[in-house]
Amino acid sequence: MSEEKGDAGVDLHHAEQCSKVVCDASELERTIDWKQGLAIALGVPLLILPSLGYFPLWVSSAAIIVWGLSVFQGFMQNLAYGELATAFPHASGLPGFAQNVFKTKDYTGKFDKSKLIGGFSAWSYWFAWNPVLAIYAILVGSYTYNLFPILAETFSEYQLSLVAGIVIFGGLILVNYRGLEGGALAGYILAALSLLPLIVITLAPFATGDVVMSNITSQWLPADWAWDAHHILILLGLFAMAQWSACAWETAAVYGPEYKNPGSDIPKALFVCGVVCFFSFVLVQAAVIGVLGVEGTIAEPISPMIPVAQAAFGSAGAIVAIVMLIAAMVLIIQTAYLGSARAMHSMATEGNLPKVFGKLNSSGTPIVAMVVIGIFNLLLISMGTPTAILAASAIGYTCANGISLFAYVKAKLNPEMAALDRPFKAPTGWKNIALLFGLFNIPLCLVGVVYLNSLEVGWTSTWVGFIVLALYLPMWFYSRNEAHKEKETISAVSLVSSISSSKKK
Repeated sequence: MSEEKGDAGVDLHHAEQCSKVVCDASELERTIDWKQGLAIALGVPLLILPSLGYFPLWVSSAAIIVWGLSVFQGFMQNLAYGELATAFPHASGLPGFAQNVFKTKDYTGKFDKSKLIGGFSAWSYWFAWNPVLAIYAILVGSYTYNLFPILAETFSEYQLSLVAGIVIFGGLILVNYRGLEGGALAGYILAALSLLPLIVITLAPFATGDVVMSNITSQWLPADWAWDAHHILILLGLFAMAQWSACAWETAAVYGPEYKNPGSDIPKALFVCGVVCFFSFVLVQAAVIGVLGVEGTIAEPISPMIPVAQAAFGSAGAIVAIVMLIAAMVLIIQTAYLGSARAMHSMATEGNLPKVFGKLNSSGTPIVAMVVIGIFNLLLISMGTPTAILAASAIGYTCANGISLFAYVKAKLNPEMAALDRPFKAPTGWKNIALLFGLFNIPLCLVGVVYLNSLEVGWTSTWVGFIVLALYLPMWFYSRNEAHKEKETISAVSLVSSISSSKKK
């Protein structure tokens, strides 16, 4: 597959060929099966790590229930996404679904308002996954700073985070340069380095008796908890942030165009990853609160897994925990990197972002998007505040899920889309469930996360979130102008070619 040419220097011969046949030099290659898609998505259970000490601050031991319900929400939503993935086998997950559904068929003008909705959903999804790179690079730098005193004497935490970002982002670009198969292999290796120790450290305290059930059952909710508007909004905000972590295994569907048999591979990858997530999110939070208690967990907001490991294995366990957490962070960076790069690729091929972001290398990897995302996150690292970045990112993820679920409803109600072949189908009447969860996302969780952000980190992260989302509008108008000019160029070349052929006859 040759690299796609940019619009700045349109090759007329290439344009003439594209006027006669379907010509898509940016089409992804089908090279992976469900196990490889699962391996890449296995970074998702590790998204709980930054929130282990945060949720008990607001809802005490009920944080365990919030995680369980959030994974259940993921199953409800992913049944709809699994069906969309087989109805639109060339679509890249949530970004692709919304863009396929929200566009006017045979639209001849420049600015299709329906297409804008799909593009905005994809952009929201990109903004949800993209900052994960910066968040975890900052955490890697922080853990490294605390693990190796000799480095702390020479470098600041920010410098180590920046170095971590350069090394990890650059390494993942090289690993994935030759396609998803390399990324899946990295996923297998990193899963072994992170998920298995995470399971051991989580289950060991149950076996050694360090988990005290009264630590969990004695304080299910804070003493001042009341079911008033204030606390309900807090709970909705927590569900929005929990969704950012516990529902994110829908990323297995992002690689829809790259599965060999999407009709069977996508549902398998989604289901297995969901089961892993359910046990991971519930048991990890339960182990932390069971060992440390609610107050002890709140006292360790960044890395409560370290004292949990120390309780089970002694001081050596703490070192193992830090090494495990660093490996886990690299794995989730890999998951986020691939997901956000394919979101950009999907938007560019749909004409919702400049075409340059849809360019693929000879191995079918959206390498331009990966490089741009890496540079952007190096800039984000300079903010040095992962909590604020995460809070802003959750706004994008809530928008993306809400719009994508509405897309499922529209696809079921539209006669032409409803007639599309679906190797996998959600249960009968699932459009009503999708509509319910769509409304749960927008407006309920969206309002909740904005309210929670205002209480915890001020309005800065909220404004950052809305500004980044708003930046999509000028880029979309530029992209539509770009696509319209290309269409006019191809039409002109086709007309000249037709006149030339007529003269020869």
